[in-house]
Amino acid sequence: MSLLEGLRFSRGDSPLHELDPRVKFLMILVLFTVAILFTALQPLIFIFIIQIPLVAVARIHREWLKTLKGGLFMALIIFASNLVSFYFFGGRHLTYQNVEYALTLTVRFLVLITSFSIFFLTTSPDKLSLALEKARIPFEFNFAFITAIRFVPVLADEAQSIMDAQRSRGLELDKGNFISRIRKYIPILLPLIINSIRRSLELAEAMESRAFGASEERTNLFDLKLGSSDIAVLAISLMGLAAFVYVRFFLPAFGPLLPPGQIL
Repeated sequence: MSLLEGLRFSRGDSPLHELDPRVKFLMILVLFTVAILFTALQPLIFIFIIQIPLVAVARIHREWLKTLKGGLFMALIIFASNLVSFYFFGGRHLTYQNVEYALTLTVRFLVLITSFSIFFLTTSPDKLSLALEKARIPFEFNFAFITAIRFVPVLADEAQSIMDAQRSRGLELDKGNFISRIRKYIPILLPLIINSIRRSLELAEAMESRAFGASEERTNLFDLKLGSSDIAVLAISLMGLAAFVYVRFFLPAFGPLLPPGQIL
């Protein structure tokens, strides 16, 4: 459940919190794009390292570490599954290149979850909703997306509370084989689903009592405006994207790690 901590907004007054969400999204999109472009280990490690100062500036290192801890299991699955694939489809032997490429995909996953964590931990749902409205996204889709973001951490906390309650009643979730463990999660999923349905009904009643959708003309108390710091971050992000694209396509040392046509 700690992986979902990356979707929980953490209040703060850091420069990253004050950035325009549109500029922040573009900055994260640049990091996301360059992480997808590179298939070599060294650039991905560099991209991961340059995200750490952003975490420090935003003062969200505790939440970020929780997110990494939650994603560690998935990262191990990515690493192990790639090694197994290389072993069976590569003549039943592993090379250093295979191990390095599996590690590259694992680091890429850590880079991606760090990027999303930085964005969602420093962007309030209200500002994100306003940015989506500025992008002329229909308010119904906007509201559904923001509501999902708000409820995912709440459901994660509720699931953790149900698990603690079931453990106090003698349910041992960490013992038994794989099938047995899946069956033991049924007493957790059922109360969680029921509470989710109950919460959605309460939300529907609240929306109806406030005449949701009665007026097509919507007004907002606050407005988004680009400041000097937003323009500076925007320029740095675009220049960084151009630099990474140049390194990727014009410097052979950072090209594809595996020979073309090899089965992954």
